[in-house]
Amino acid sequence: MELFPLISLLIVLSASFAYINFRYLKLPNAIGLMLVSLLFSLGIIGANFIFPSLKENVTLLLSGINFSELLLEVMLSFMLFAGAIHIKFKDLKAEKLSILLFSTISVVISTFMVGYICYWMLTLFNLEVSLVQCLLFGALISPTDPIAVLSILKTAGVSKSLETKIAGESLFNDGVAVVVFITILQIAKPNADVSFVSILTVFGQEAIGGIILGAIVGWLGYKFIASINNYNVEVLITLAIVMGGYSLAHYTHVSGPLAMVIAGLITGNQAKTLGMSDITTEYVDKFWELADEIFNALLFVLIGLELLVINTDRKIVFIGTILIFIILAARYISVFIPSYFIRKKEELNQKTILILTWGGLRGGISIALALSIPTELGKDIWVTITYVIVCFSILVQGMTIGKFVTSLKKR
Repeated sequence: MELFPLISLLIVLSASFAYINFRYLKLPNAIGLMLVSLLFSLGIIGANFIFPSLKENVTLLLSGINFSELLLEVMLSFMLFAGAIHIKFKDLKAEKLSILLFSTISVVISTFMVGYICYWMLTLFNLEVSLVQCLLFGALISPTDPIAVLSILKTAGVSKSLETKIAGESLFNDGVAVVVFITILQIAKPNADVSFVSILTVFGQEAIGGIILGAIVGWLGYKFIASINNYNVEVLITLAIVMGGYSLAHYTHVSGPLAMVIAGLITGNQAKTLGMSDITTEYVDKFWELADEIFNALLFVLIGLELLVINTDRKIVFIGTILIFIILAARYISVFIPSYFIRKKEELNQKTILILTWGGLRGGISIALALSIPTELGKDIWVTITYVIVCFSILVQGMTIGKFVTSLKKR
């Protein structure tokens, strides 16, 4: 199927599911869209008994979408920039130690904990996997996705401090987790150089290179914006920062996600404060809020529809169900350990750690990274396990986080 009709179909489905959710379910947008998409997918599976070719035709249609490439190469850049543009430097500064440790140390702890436990468990179930493959899974399942939970946290009345911790951690740990994933993927390749220097080089090029590129692109965008006063052109410049910056990151082999976070922070602070008029700021904010909503709608609809194309082997689904609880425990430990270094300088108690654990939702980036794993490294196994965990994370944790926060506040 050609690209435009395929995108048109996705937009029509997203709009229809969003309407159903807003009109009848009244759930947070991300959760509602995914739930309706899952029900739609289950409906097609059920209807397949009456119309045997229906599921096959829909699956064939969906197979024309490279979910991993679409998210990692297109959608992620817009969503990270849109998230970063609304975060203030002063808020980040107040929570800098938490965000730094949670987005780096926590990701590494979670990656190795999940990787080693997963290796032991899959071996127990007689599945032939290597430790490197399991570490790849640990890296892709470690980043958190606050999209579905931030609006719920606001209505639950959490502090600005906690809200900044969750948003800031997620923006940066997406980028860090992608870098860790790419580094491990390089090691997993046949005849790869696994020396400490080579690993450090790959990690440094991706991470430091992405931060430097993001700073350069963001600063250039700010200079162009500050030199004119026309909201049409200035909105277009912010669009150029994202699309040009991410493309440049791809061709220079540095981290595009980290570049977009840094560029978004510079645009949302330096450019807004010193380079934009009030009317331009309003248009830029509204444009990126709308872009964020549209891309998130597409993302969660795609996650729901992925049910039609994943391998639903019962043993793998069962392993994925067990791993849900292991990953929650790993999340708690990965937050708890750095919290010892944070408590002396920032407000962080046991209730906050529990909220960060249950509110650390897994989302589309985990599925996209799983889909990017080569077939010879057990792609089908990891995609199925990741899908089970993401569905639980968004639907169960996402739906209950508001009540969870409220109940903790009463204690």
